[in-house]
Amino acid sequence: MSSAAKSAAARAGTPEVHPVDEVLPPGRMLVASLQHVASMYAGAVSVPLVVAVAAKMSPGDTAVLMGGSLLMAGIATLLQTLGIGTFIGSRLPFVNGVSFAGVGVMLTIISTQGGVEAGMPIVFGAIIVSSLFGFLVSSYFSRLVRFFPPVVTGSVITLIGVSLIPVAYDWIVDDSTTGTPEPKSIGLAGATVLVMLLLQRFTRGFLKQISMLFAMVFGTLLAIPMGLADFSKLDGADPVGIPSPLHFGAPEFNIPAIISMCVVMLVILTESTADMIALGKIVEKDVDEKTIARGLRADALGSALSPLFNAFHASAFAQNIGLVVISKVRSRFVVALSGAILVLIGLSPAAAALISVVPMPVLAAVSLFLFGSIAVSGIQTLFQADLHRGDNALIVVVTLGAGLAPALSDGFYEAFPDWAQIVLGSGISTGCILAVTLNLIFNHLGTKESSVPPDPEPATTH
Repeated sequence: MSSAAKSAAARAGTPEVHPVDEVLPPGRMLVASLQHVASMYAGAVSVPLVVAVAAKMSPGDTAVLMGGSLLMAGIATLLQTLGIGTFIGSRLPFVNGVSFAGVGVMLTIISTQGGVEAGMPIVFGAIIVSSLFGFLVSSYFSRLVRFFPPVVTGSVITLIGVSLIPVAYDWIVDDSTTGTPEPKSIGLAGATVLVMLLLQRFTRGFLKQISMLFAMVFGTLLAIPMGLADFSKLDGADPVGIPSPLHFGAPEFNIPAIISMCVVMLVILTESTADMIALGKIVEKDVDEKTIARGLRADALGSALSPLFNAFHASAFAQNIGLVVISKVRSRFVVALSGAILVLIGLSPAAAALISVVPMPVLAAVSLFLFGSIAVSGIQTLFQADLHRGDNALIVVVTLGAGLAPALSDGFYEAFPDWAQIVLGSGISTGCILAVTLNLIFNHLGTKESSVPPDPEPATTH
């Protein structure tokens, strides 16, 4: 809320509205919402693309997965930001999308069942049951919030940001024809970064807030003469295309698949808990057990509905937390509008194709800002922890060291069983589990007194 608005509210005797609950003017809200959609689009379609390519799906089936994923990302975002009653939805500025946690399990199921036709119904049946399981345990899972002090949350937030940075560089490589970054792709990413830096340095107000969207448009236009913009994706795209429910057939329920997916759901709950705590600190809004429980129920409900429209587990997107940091727009209604836009895109193949025109080096450039901002927020949170104590410093070191292994070394846990890779392959989940466990061992089991003075006043994230 602006200082002028606060003063006006004070003069009128009305209660001050928290920035998370602030409704922005329509123009600002629309542009800010489009930034969220643009920043998460690549991640939202990455999982269905990975699954479709690995499972050798037809172009038609691939399009069905992409459309369903965008549609359900929008619905899950609306559940998270607006909520249902007092039971569902964190009411924080969260953008939801398809989780990467279940990719390995899904591909294993499809492979062991002999292909897409037999495997996909089992995948969707397991997602439905595991999501209902997540819904039922959310209240108990949320009670872990007291085990997330600054040393834990700061370590996990930093890990989230740092572990995502290699993804941005992978996008530049994926855009090349040689499998290695090409100079023109690196140049396009660098030019996009430069535009964002100039806008951040020399502009103010609204233009500064939409610097990311402006840089993406600039980068896309610059890519045209460089031969890096592919507008062929717009050819033949229908303006309206409603996803066909249960396109792959009625869900089937296989016990081993359900057990594996329940493990995936626990991983998603762990990541979402860390993300909610991180976002709560960034927007300066208390995130208690009830808020976390409502948020986890929104994730689980969105995930349970997703298979009906040929989509997978839904969870919070960490890159959009970075956008909140950069834009300083904290309104959940901005993100709710993003959810509505995602629903429309999911119902319009032409709209989805338009966003997909943005070259990968441009998406990589803006993502570096987003992921880096998350890491900085984690470091700021660590300022609130007593790192003079060797125990707390050790928690940070081990969390980052172990959590970065999957991000920095492809196939690091490849020789492990599939069930172990579900957890270990996600550096964020591994780091979160380690941070909580080490904090319990060093700071909760028995009584210890610190030999250093109490913490100074907490540092702000802004």
